[in-house]
This record gives sequence, structure tokens and C-alpha cells, in this order.
Amino acid sequence: MIERETLQSRVRLCLSEAPVTVLLGARQTGKTTLARLLAAEHPQVSFFDLERPSSRAALSVTPDLALRDCSGLVVIDEVQRMPELFELLRPLCDDPARKAVFLLLGSASLDIVKGVSESLAGRALFVQASGFSLEECDPKNMNRLWLQGGFPRSYLARPDAAWRWLDSFSQTLLERDIPQLGIRIPAETLRRFWLMLSHYHGQTWNAAEIGRSISCGSGAANHYRDLLAGSYMIRVLPPWFENLKKRQVKSPKIYLRDSGLLHRFLGVESMSDLRSHPRYGASWEGFALEQILIRFGDRDAYFWATQRGAELDLLLLRKGKRWGFEFKCTDAPAVSRAMHVALDDLGLEHLWVVYPGRDIFPMHPKITALPLSMLGELKGFPLESMETIG
Repeated sequence: MIERETLQSRVRLCLSEAPVTVLLGARQTGKTTLARLLAAEHPQVSFFDLERPSSRAALSVTPDLALRDCSGLVVIDEVQRMPELFELLRPLCDDPARKAVFLLLGSASLDIVKGVSESLAGRALFVQASGFSLEECDPKNMNRLWLQGGFPRSYLARPDAAWRWLDSFSQTLLERDIPQLGIRIPAETLRRFWLMLSHYHGQTWNAAEIGRSISCGSGAANHYRDLLAGSYMIRVLPPWFENLKKRQVKSPKIYLRDSGLLHRFLGVESMSDLRSHPRYGASWEGFALEQILIRFGDRDAYFWATQRGAELDLLLLRKGKRWGFEFKCTDAPAVSRAMHVALDDLGLEHLWVVYPGRDIFPMHPKITALPLSMLGELKGFPLESMETIG
């Protein structure tokens, strides 16, 4: 088993500080395994898996009775299947005689965030559960993680088994998981849309263009996009714009969050396939972006671009300062004019050029080349991994 001590420590801290901790992430990223490891540390544990009929029945018929007398750690898995529980948890959290803390696991962000923000304001802490990170897998396994993705069952499998698992995962998500949320969209329609997005990976969102490609309107395309984003399958990276007297891009960028799924949709099955594929650079950009956001948090994360071509792949706002990241899939990155423009126009504290090499070296007083495998060398960079709702 691959240790996930950083993620476990974040959850432990939240459980010690708030009555409710919400662990959010895509299906099959190890949330339940993590919860069971944490449960082993508590003398009293109640575990409700809402995919099991017995747990659903207990929390549907007599939810107050089932939860009020619990002590220790209470884990509710796949909580998005019963959003009415959020309303019930509010008085339990405020009860001075409360003897339990609650760990909610969910794989549908839009439903959970809406329910928690309305019912548990000021009582809940959020933790993002991603797939495996480079730190967890060991940087020497970077190419394997990049090629096969961060889902544990995909990363740990042989390549041919990983591709079969990814096929099964995407089919199950479309045919079972999304319909369970009460969403009625034909699985084949959403699959075509998802496949189309793999070819737009790393590009600016254009609902009309993508809608035409799959014979639907821009409104439907936006709806499908939000649905996949809410299931943690894609990342919608918002643009940063301000009064710079320049025409700036105001549409978001789209990425498939898991590089293994991206490669499966693109028909990439080996590193040699990937290196010769037209989306090689875009694949690196998305993979490196996710690793940065797993480590430093995705709150206040943006990209920046102007209509004249200046661009910054990732802008993080942390503690009143602006930090920039560029992703270059080359062995010898060089300073570009766009980097100078971003430094000056955005007032960056520093800019890192993240590339798949081995050496850290200065490129400019405020620009440093950074191998992704050495991301841990950014000591003291302000992390932001938890969010309080209230």
C-alpha cells in the first residue's frame, strides 16, 4: 500500500478542529480506504456506506436516532446520495452534549458544497482527496504516474490492465454514478462530450465550438462541462483579469484532471506513443498543473492570457502575493518574452518554469527552472489545502 501521510494528517487536523470534515474527490481515489485507516485510530467508530441498502435504510427511516447517540468518529460514505443529511447534522453539531465528530466522504462537489454551505456554515472543513501525487509515488516513478494516471487501481496495475480498468471506470461513472445523482443525460452523449474534451485539453473553453462538434447548443455544452467538473473528472481553470489596458482572455481553460484517462481517450498506451503525440505538450501541462495544485491547493488558482499572445499557465494568489508557473515539456527551457510580460504586468513575486528535467537553475532573478520531480524543494511556499465554510 502507498502511504498517504500528508493527506491523513490534513484530515486528522480537521477532525480535531471542526465537528464536520468533508473529504471530497473523484470516485476510486482512495477516500474510503483513507477513512478506514483513520477509523482504526479511534476507539469508537460508526460507519455508514450509503451505497449499502442497510446504511441507506438506517439513515432514511430514523436518521436522528441513528446519529444522535453515536460517539467517537462517525463516517458517512457517498454522502451526496442523501443531501438531506446536511440539514440533520446542523443541530447535532451545535449540541453541547455532542460526543461525535463526523467525516463525510463525497464524490460530487456541486451537491456537497451547496448542501454544506447552506446547512453547515461555519461547522465544516473541506479536504480535497486527489489521486496519487508524485510525492506519494516517489519522483522516480514520474513517467508511470504521468502515463497511467493517479487512480490507485490504474497506477498500481500493469499498463494493459490499467487501460481496461480506466475503460470500466469511465463506463461505470456514465452509466451508474451520474444517473444516481438524478441526472438524466444519455451516457453515450456524455461520453462523446468527454472524448471531445480530451482533444481540447489545455485549451480555452469555447462552448459554441464544442457544442457544434457534438451537435448540441452552447447551453448544453456548458451543462455537460459543469457536470464533469462536479464529478472531479475535469478541471475548469478560471481566468485572471484586471485593469491592465490590455485585452485579456476571459474564458476558462479546460483540463482532464487524470492524465491516465486523458491518454486512454487519446489512444496513448506507452511513453513512446505519448512523446510522438500532437498533445504531448498539453498532456505535460495538465499533469504538472495537477501536481502543483495537489501540493499547494487549488483555491485562488487562475491562468492569465492576453489577446496578443502573452500568457501565464498558472497564477496562485497566496498571502497577498502572486506566484507564477509555466509548464514546458522540454529538456532546456528558456526565458520567453511572454514570461517577462507576465512578470511585469502581474507583479509576480517569482515565476517557476516546471519541466521534466533534473536540475534546478536560475533563468532570471525572478525566474527559476524547476524539475517537477523536485517540487518538494519549494520550501516555505504558502500551502492552502483546507477551506472553512462559513
